[in-house]
Amino acid sequence: MTDDIIGSNKRNFLKGAAVLGGIASALGAAITPQVAFAQTLESGINKDSTLGKILSSGTLRVGYAQTGPFFYKNAKTGDMGGIYFDLATQLAKDMGVKLEFKEVTFQNATVALRRNDYDVFGSALTYTIPRAMAVDYIGPLYEVGSLLMVHKDNAGKFKTLADFNKPTVTFSVVSGGSEEPRIPILFPNAKLITTTGQADLGAEPVRAKKADVWMSSQVAVQLMAKRTNWAAAFDPANPIDKRPSSWAVRYGDLEWKNFLDFWAGFVRVNGETDRLMKHHVEVLSTNT
Repeated sequence: MTDDIIGSNKRNFLKGAAVLGGIASALGAAITPQVAFAQTLESGINKDSTLGKILSSGTLRVGYAQTGPFFYKNAKTGDMGGIYFDLATQLAKDMGVKLEFKEVTFQNATVALRRNDYDVFGSALTYTIPRAMAVDYIGPLYEVGSLLMVHKDNAGKFKTLADFNKPTVTFSVVSGGSEEPRIPILFPNAKLITTTGQADLGAEPVRAKKADVWMSSQVAVQLMAKRTNWAAAFDPANPIDKRPSSWAVRYGDLEWKNFLDFWAGFVRVNGETDRLMKHHVEVLSTNT
């Protein structure tokens, strides 16, 4: 008799637990962004911080400027791609929010960020002190060096780096690019002209032989040399002026900065940035 009662009670308990489990699962699946946001507030996230506002609105706003292989558009399809595009997409997915992109140029990237046009500038923002006094770098996500690119017709003129540091040599670089303030330091005797627009447009004066050399990231120069029949990279095995490359946020928002700092360390440590670099360099090298 006692065993029957115990067995009956056990069956009723298990049925009840199953029902409660089903209800809990259903409720979990039906949790709204507002409920999820309330749960994050309990963890101490300030609702007025950028992180709190992203979770509340359900949208992560990312600014970008095109510079392969970090952020680029497929010329044929118009689809976005790149190392940092993929990372931004995965970050939004992991956070459970939508992604909104806004294209800018490097010349106005930090201004637009400080103006709150987006939550983070997600292109390859190579470190410079003037930039670091205007916006707060995260990470870094990657390190990248620079290379010099010349026209094949003029490649014989340059045997050493010292050959570029002459008054007869003209450098070309996109306005607002990280190389712009570095060229007068590294090559003080050379001349410098600037172009506007996306980073690769800095190579156009070299192609037209209105400048002698384009200085850009090692990856950008290597890709340009592979994809054109006129460009030659100088000493491609030995990049110069290696510096951190990363994203940037506004100063004063420590919660958002701290969140992204540790995330950047995560994708570096697990090899994701290296994997994506190899993948997108291969993609761009074959899509000529």
